[in-house]
Amino acid sequence: MPEDDPALSPAEELALARLALAEGDLPHAAGHVAAALVQAPTLPEAHEALARVAAASGGDLELFPLGHHAFIGAVVARAHLLAAAGRPAEGLDLLAAATGYAPAADWAGVPWVTAPELPERLEPERTARILMQLCAAVPDPVPRRLRDPLRPYLTLASNAVTVHPGHPLLLGAASALARRLGEAALAVTWAARGVRAEPSKLGEVWLGYAYRSAGRVREALAALGRAVAHDPDDLAVYADIAGTLADHGRLDEALDWIDRALAKDPTFDCAVHTAHRLRFQRDGDVTHLVALADFVRDHPDDSHEHGDLAECCRGRPWLGQVTPAGRPAPDGPHHAGAPTLPAPSAEAVERIQHLVHPAWPHPPAAYDAAVGLATLDLDDLLGLLAHPPEAPATALGRVLAGQDPSLWVRCVQVWACLGLLHHRTDEPWAESSRRRVLLELVAADWIAEAALFALVTAAWVDPAVRADVAAVVAGRLADAAAVARERPVPIVVSLAHLALATPNLAPATRELARELISSSQANAPTSAWRRLWHRLTTLFPRP
Repeated sequence: MPEDDPALSPAEELALARLALAEGDLPHAAGHVAAALVQAPTLPEAHEALARVAAASGGDLELFPLGHHAFIGAVVARAHLLAAAGRPAEGLDLLAAATGYAPAADWAGVPWVTAPELPERLEPERTARILMQLCAAVPDPVPRRLRDPLRPYLTLASNAVTVHPGHPLLLGAASALARRLGEAALAVTWAARGVRAEPSKLGEVWLGYAYRSAGRVREALAALGRAVAHDPDDLAVYADIAGTLADHGRLDEALDWIDRALAKDPTFDCAVHTAHRLRFQRDGDVTHLVALADFVRDHPDDSHEHGDLAECCRGRPWLGQVTPAGRPAPDGPHHAGAPTLPAPSAEAVERIQHLVHPAWPHPPAAYDAAVGLATLDLDDLLGLLAHPPEAPATALGRVLAGQDPSLWVRCVQVWACLGLLHHRTDEPWAESSRRRVLLELVAADWIAEAALFALVTAAWVDPAVRADVAAVVAGRLADAAAVARERPVPIVVSLAHLALATPNLAPATRELARELISSSQANAPTSAWRRLWHRLTTLFPRP
């Protein structure tokens, strides 16, 4: 549903539409009206022009065609024509689709959608399905900045509930929309009425969600428990109960519910994701997250809608972001320890500047993102390490380079080393160039963290290399810890965090890492770093 950048203002589009109408050129008139609606979906003049096109064409809907790549303005115009032709349900279907595609636009802010009499012309079940379609298309909850364009649908829901006060499906769907828009009390009222009208699993789920949004946790759990009684085999409700309990500090009970779900189906995706997230929340052992990553890799179709892995990794050193530098940024490309290499090519510089970000959802996602460097040769990748390019003249680049130059350099190092993982992937790991080069880099303090993170990431995505990587990490951490007993080692805490992110690490090494972190003042980021990180993650969230 393309939405092209406007070249003309709404007034200009409508002027051209009037000229085309005067010449009898209905397709061009329709195109200009559709373009005006994209920019100003509630503009009265645009709707007047649409009515003139409809009158001139005898209500020809094919002037606003649908198809695999339908223009969103045509979709919206067709919706209004359908409503005017006495087919409002079809029109609402199209408006809901437009809202799902571009939720910030006020597609439904027109009189016919909010008219009190509209629900009398709609079957209540059809209205409920439209509201459910809308709920599936928008975030839960909807961010405040996107709520106003959705309020006409809430008015529609309210009008429909008034006309059909005892329809359980309509009441539940209306509750779901109200809850997403922050109207928790209204959501409870409607969902409770729906359950009273006809008790059902779905009704109790809607009521449980509404109570939860209203902060009424005990009642939420009771409603979700009744949903389980209606259908003991719906394991998604078990996961909902577990999540609710965990969110309120009742982790043991939450895990009990998850264990009950897994006993019924050990591969049920919601239960598996929730189980690993809660177990990691309980003990902080990365083994749970690695197991979840393995599950996601082996069940891609079942895992695409779950964000548990990213939620657990967000903001955690190396699991989801670069750590603060333990030393000043290197002074130029020829700092101590850096190899003598030619500067990277312009293509390599452009790619790294486009890719660099200080955060990633989780290590496998970082590996996937770095595939953009796969076609660079080895000299280019090493050249990026030895000669980090300037930050790009983008908003993110200016923040990274301007407030903490060391952060930009570290980011370049991290992504260049991740790029090394994609070098000559046809070579078996044990004898591969990528392993050999990364092991050489791990030995050098100036680049050890980035190289070690690449190795750790390789272990996340390939179980076959985990024992090898765990041994490398253990050896590097032990060496750094031994030196740290004699003199400061700026990277030792960062190496310890890397160890805690490593799959299959020996318990003794994991304990050493925890001791190094707890005993070092470097464990706590400075307030300046926290302010910088908050600004980065707020203004430039990783896609």
